[in-house]
Amino acid sequence: MRRLSVWLAGAAIAALAVGSASAEVPIATVGPMTGQYAKFGEQMKRGAEMAVADINAAGGTLGEPLALEVGDDACDPKQAVAVANQLVNKGVVFVAGHFCSGSSIPASDVYAEEGVLMISPASTNPKLTDRGLPNVFRVAGRDDQQGQVAADFVVDNKIGERIAILHDKTAYGKGLADEFRKRLNERGMKEVLYEAITAGEKDFSALITKLKDLNVDLIYLGGYHTEAGLIIRQAREQGLQARLMSGDALVTDEFWQITGAAGEGTLMTFSPDPRKNPAAKEVVQRFLDQGYDPEGYTLYTYAAIQIFDQAAEKAGSTALDKLLPVLHSTEFDTVIGKIKFDQKGDVLGSNYVVYIWTDGKYMEYSEYQQMAK
Repeated sequence: MRRLSVWLAGAAIAALAVGSASAEVPIATVGPMTGQYAKFGEQMKRGAEMAVADINAAGGTLGEPLALEVGDDACDPKQAVAVANQLVNKGVVFVAGHFCSGSSIPASDVYAEEGVLMISPASTNPKLTDRGLPNVFRVAGRDDQQGQVAADFVVDNKIGERIAILHDKTAYGKGLADEFRKRLNERGMKEVLYEAITAGEKDFSALITKLKDLNVDLIYLGGYHTEAGLIIRQAREQGLQARLMSGDALVTDEFWQITGAAGEGTLMTFSPDPRKNPAAKEVVQRFLDQGYDPEGYTLYTYAAIQIFDQAAEKAGSTALDKLLPVLHSTEFDTVIGKIKFDQKGDVLGSNYVVYIWTDGKYMEYSEYQQMAK
């Protein structure tokens, strides 16, 4: 309780100092701007830049322009903490980030200590909000929701009988795999293999030999698109026809760039496509006019900044103690739809659907079924 009082007081002082020293409101987005997950960093950066430009064009936040800092954590926990400290020292009052749960969780401790609001567009590990840090929110769903949807889909649609569950040892990957496994077992199915891989690994030939020996017909991976793409491509090269299923970290066209035709039929879970939301139509078109498809977490990052702006306007302040009551009591209008938070900072009514990769694109599985009729 003492720590809460200290950082709330500190936040108010910091906000006052920023207001007197500058005519800008300093905010940030942080994600993997470099490294093997840089495609997601680009999604976040693009979404943040457009949101800031649009808010500033409409008069800014509380009459002052937003000034955007872009932080690169490369999805590395230590780097995430370093970046978080740098942003705090720059007086940032809000962070739309991070991407990887393994980065968001330790970085959120820094923001909590310093009274900085954090809304993650993408981190899905339940631990992020389950720890009860009052400054932490997310506009993405949770892995205990995502893993359950995936497992129910597999069982209900008889997608596989001999299932291998893999994870990459990250907070996101292992958390998602464990939630899938838990629900699968609750539904009366038992995996034939549960095994860890190493993020960044390139050669999966030994693993695929093991999968072939076990006659695996479904591979569920808790991990990211790079390893997922390599695993399914090498599986096809070695004659293994098992289907791949994974989570929301496959929502990038880089997955298909890695797999080519080997990615055909891959399944993944993600929220309903925000690009199809009527509220996003005009913003999506402007992205497309720039030659950029706002896939994945582009619009989620835009939405996180919208929420900060709307909350600050309603609170009349960017100080955390003034923002928190608004964030917990208000329904926000965003490009991904109406958002309302529960007391943990999770989105009320968050849901996942299953997608399928086909012919270089992903679409909702229900839409794919309609096309196939």
